[in-house]
Amino acid sequence: MGRNTKKVGPSRGLGTRYGATLRKRYVKVLKEVNQTYKCPQCVSEAVRRESVGVWHCKKCGLTFSGGAYTPVTKLGVVAKRQVKSLSSSES
Repeated sequence: MGRNTKKVGPSRGLGTRYGATLRKRYVKVLKEVNQTYKCPQCVSEAVRRESVGVWHCKKCGLTFSGGAYTPVTKLGVVAKRQVKSLSSSES
């Protein structure tokens, strides 16, 4: 007999295990990791993840560090803003 439902998407290998919430989080993280992002140098959509926290632009060859799943994290944005405000107040 055939199945009534089809397991599709990145969580297909997990089956019914680990709970729906964890499977949804897993799918969200995988989508973020595999997505292409804009390069901070050449502004083209060519940045892909090489390994955890290491990002590489295929167009200009720029390799830079970022977050584990996305090249720019919320904490990184806050830190950059703080550095900018400190450097402008010293001048």
